[in-house]
Amino acid sequence: MFEPNRAEERGQVGIGTLIVFIAMVLVAAIAAGVLINTAGFLQTQAEATGEDSTQQVSDRLQVVSQSGYLSDPANGTVDHLTFVLARSPGADNIDLNTVSVEMTGTSGQETFDLSSNVTNVTIFTGGEDNVLTDASDRAEVSIALSDDNDVGVAPGEDLDYTLEEGDALTVTFTTQSGATMTTEIRIPSTVVDESVRL
Repeated sequence: MFEPNRAEERGQVGIGTLIVFIAMVLVAAIAAGVLINTAGFLQTQAEATGEDSTQQVSDRLQVVSQSGYLSDPANGTVDHLTFVLARSPGADNIDLNTVSVEMTGTSGQETFDLSSNVTNVTIFTGGEDNVLTDASDRAEVSIALSDDNDVGVAPGEDLDYTLEEGDALTVTFTTQSGATMTTEIRIPSTVVDESVRL
């Protein structure tokens, strides 16, 4: 009688096991590659989100002082506002040309950039190109509310915005990174001088 060769059967089982093992290793390697790529992508995205969030919190402006000026104290109308601005602690360089301003008061809402024709920006501590680069930098920002002003803007370049005695105004400065700083202005009910600290 013919007897089957047991060694031959064992060899065939061994080759099958080896093929299954190689297939499992390949699948595991591909899965590991996908996981590593996904982890790298998520890490990059998390770092970018963290940087953006940090900038939105820290890259803010700070109002050092604010004042309003009247062309004629007799009529009690403020014709321009002046703010002295600085970088908040921990902020990176802030380009004032990219800062937007939103004013909300009794005469409505106005939105404009500090690079617009209704403003005059002067950095009086040595900064260049309207960029606050140092914590000690200070910028004077004048905003022309009406045509009768001494801001240094071209004639007719103003917001045509009325701000009178007793009025309140909210001014929000937003930097390029999205960080905001809001200040409130209240005009006294009686103004006797041409300039008033707000």
